Amino acid sequence: MLAQMLRFTIVLQLLAGAALGFWLIRAPAAVVLTGMALPLASVGLAVICSFCVSRADEAPALWWQALLGELPIAIRTFLLRQPWAFAPPAILAPTAGPARLPVLLLHGFVCNGRAWDDMLPALRAQGHAVLAIHLEPVFTSLDDYAPLLEQAVQTLRLHTGQDRVALLGHSMGGLAIRAWMRRYGTTQAAIAITLGTPHAGTRLRSPQRLRNGVQMAWQGAWLQQLAAIETDATRSLFRIALSAQDNIVFPQRAQTLAGVTPVVFEGLGHLQLCSAARVRAWVCSELRLL
Repeated sequence: MLAQMLRFTIVLQLLAGAALGFWLIRAPAAVVLTGMALPLASVGLAVICSFCVSRADEAPALWWQALLGELPIAIRTFLLRQPWAFAPPAILAPTAGPARLPVLLLHGFVCNGRAWDDMLPALRAQGHAVLAIHLEPVFTSLDDYAPLLEQAVQTLRLHTGQDRVALLGHSMGGLAIRAWMRRYGTTQAAIAITLGTPHAGTRLRSPQRLRNGVQMAWQGAWLQQLAAIETDATRSLFRIALSAQDNIVFPQRAQTLAGVTPVVFEGLGHLQLCSAARVRAWVCSELRLL
């Protein structure tokens, strides 16, 4: 569903850019270049605006480092990867090492499983079977994703013969894990790792008609109700990473759970938290401890 939406948006932008280039110069080269530039510019502008809105860090060098690192990741994610997710999610076998716990990967808001393209090889090389599912419908209650997660967990367990799985969530995906635990319990979870998840909500505004967007609002009712019923045993399963320069989820350092000390990465934007080499290394190190 998201892939189709992104493809449609890209085609519209290409056509609009081509029309603009023809209207301005009426040269074939201008038509092609302007058509290609419009989708690139739209992604770049969205990233720059999000950094300007979310800035709370007083380290300018790290802010610029995160911004400049986020731009190519955003272009690669939203223009080159996610629109072209044609194949349905499938379990990928490990490529090396002794067999370890299977890992279920949950992407963030307005993303799909292709967001994990950089993380997947590292996990498979460490001996993990992995499954990166699409959380769809794109705009629905976070509670609606719980049955989807349960089905994926059961599929991983059946495929690998393991009693438990590791769950890795980026952004909204971390909240989907918590919603699944509330409904189905924690007996099937060995560990839950979250990257840039708005555990306390984000101040970035979302249209009120988007149910999952509203549920991720800063100190929102859904998040408070979720936290109120979570036990110390549930929270002990979590390992939380965040970035002090996160351009989507802020206030940045508030994004944790009671009793959990987060790992703070510096100089990374929101999407980089599921692709940067140092984050991949940290995730793999946490999984090796199991």
